[in-house]
Amino acid sequence: MRPLPRLPLLAISFLALAGCASPPAPPPTAPEAPPLAQPCPDGVPAGARCLRGQDSAASHYLIVMPASWSGVLVVHAHGGPSLGPTSSKRNDEDIQRWAVTVRESHAWAGSVFRQGGFAVTTAAEDTERVRRIFVDHVARPRRTLLHGQSWGGMVATRAAELFPTAWDGILLTSAVVAGPATYDFRVDLRAIYQHLCNNHPRPDEPAYPLPIGLPADSTLTGADVARRVDDCLGTGRPVAQRTTGQAQKLKTIATVLKIPESSVPGHVNYATFTFRDITAKNGGVSPFGNQGVRYAGSTDDAALNAGVPRFRADPAAVARFAADTDHRGRFAVPVLTAHGVGDATVFVEGSDTLRQRMVSAGNGNRLVQTFVGSSEHSYWGDAMYPPLFEALLNLVDTGQKPSPAGIADRCKQLRQAQPADCRFLPDYTPQPLASRVLPR
Repeated sequence: MRPLPRLPLLAISFLALAGCASPPAPPPTAPEAPPLAQPCPDGVPAGARCLRGQDSAASHYLIVMPASWSGVLVVHAHGGPSLGPTSSKRNDEDIQRWAVTVRESHAWAGSVFRQGGFAVTTAAEDTERVRRIFVDHVARPRRTLLHGQSWGGMVATRAAELFPTAWDGILLTSAVVAGPATYDFRVDLRAIYQHLCNNHPRPDEPAYPLPIGLPADSTLTGADVARRVDDCLGTGRPVAQRTTGQAQKLKTIATVLKIPESSVPGHVNYATFTFRDITAKNGGVSPFGNQGVRYAGSTDDAALNAGVPRFRADPAAVARFAADTDHRGRFAVPVLTAHGVGDATVFVEGSDTLRQRMVSAGNGNRLVQTFVGSSEHSYWGDAMYPPLFEALLNLVDTGQKPSPAGIADRCKQLRQAQPADCRFLPDYTPQPLASRVLPR
């Protein structure tokens, strides 16, 4: 018998996205109070001026003006998503990491986003709102760049399509750019983990569909999950102290899903708590499933596929989730991306999906993709970002499209004393996402 098809779900997702082909009108432009001067967080370059506030949607934001301004504003969409109540401390963490932006004499603005958890469209609106606050109350930029980092790549691509005239260029680093399919492997992880470990949930606990992450009323904590993973896989102890059974189960998960063994606990955590948040925002049902997926790479694939629990994604949740999070590659401005080839958090293969979508939308000539010889997800070091900003601004100003090799060479020119800090791989080409995340 053929596996149950995913086509109806994909069709519903497509229809939901097709309804967004013409972006909805921006939210009403409510009068925004001016930001207030505040002391800068530690790590901000000397001489910079910091402004804080909460916008009309109650999103905390931070604006940093360098001592000598280039006229360029970089609006930052942060990674995550952060679960639970939002806090202005997130802004402090972001500018400390991205202080290189200010050292390049660019202004920096970032919103914490009004709604905690996995809410992409509202985060995109908050991102546009902090841009307007800067323009109305601080200065009028010569150029405005939108920077999406990690999950913030989802926010940035959504903001780029919702507010196409707001941005002059888009920079995406370690970004989620392949839409909901980016997260399918975490459903596979929960299913394979439960087949091998049977402790999340335990046999004496109420069963639930694993793609929902966790029941809404569960009191399980991150520490509880980590202990369960360690009990089964030995991930919380040195390799030499793992039992043969623990080591074999961990190897099976890592091999079948093509992820490093060290990344398994983090992905289980995400597929527990972030999936619960996604489910809560999608009517209490999950947009994820693994019906019809065939797993390979274990010592006994037949037994694995027979024993792994199966779940069908809820069609309405699929449509809602795609409508909130996904993009069509319809970007009105140049897009420059950079991604670590060994990134185990957001797979580099998603870059191929972005390319395909932009080409299909007739925007392939607006895309430049670069790749980094690193497994780091969050930050590759100060050497890597100045040539990216420079290349994107030059493309915006002159229309001259940079090459990956040219960006790599420029990095070494700017870092003559330490050229090894430049780790661009100009000849790298990513494989399709389906080579890494099993299609469904």
